[in-house]
Amino acid sequence: MTIVRFGLPTSPRPRSGGEGLVSASPRHYVTVMQFFARMSPFRAVRDLRLFLHQRQKHELIFLFISVMLTGLLLIGFAKDSKVEKVYKPEIVYVQQWRLDRTDAEIKAQQAIDAPIKQKMMDEQKRRQEELRESFRKVDDKLKRWGL
Repeated sequence: MTIVRFGLPTSPRPRSGGEGLVSASPRHYVTVMQFFARMSPFRAVRDLRLFLHQRQKHELIFLFISVMLTGLLLIGFAKDSKVEKVYKPEIVYVQQWRLDRTDAEIKAQQAIDAPIKQKMMDEQKRRQEELRESFRKVDDKLKRWGL
């Protein structure tokens, strides 16, 4: 009795009691191994050289341009996929003041807070100047390019 499977005649499986790797026909494994044995990097390079050698100049130019554009797109997507850090708002709690404070207590507290406030304002001004300088550099480069 001959069983035809995938267009190839095979003999029926022996009934050894177990279904598994041992009971399968060895022909299947041999064909898979032969498939991988035919793959060689040297043959692939030789085949690529032969293919490129048979192409005309304009075909190679368009091939190069298409590979470069595809690469640029992939690089752009990879670069754009950077995930920004999650914004966590800084919560500022308001200090509660007594209603019966004297002017002297208010001025004393303002004297304590004035250096801290000035330091924060100076830091903000420094960051704004750095940002302004970076924009000025970009603007100068664009002017040099005529844009």
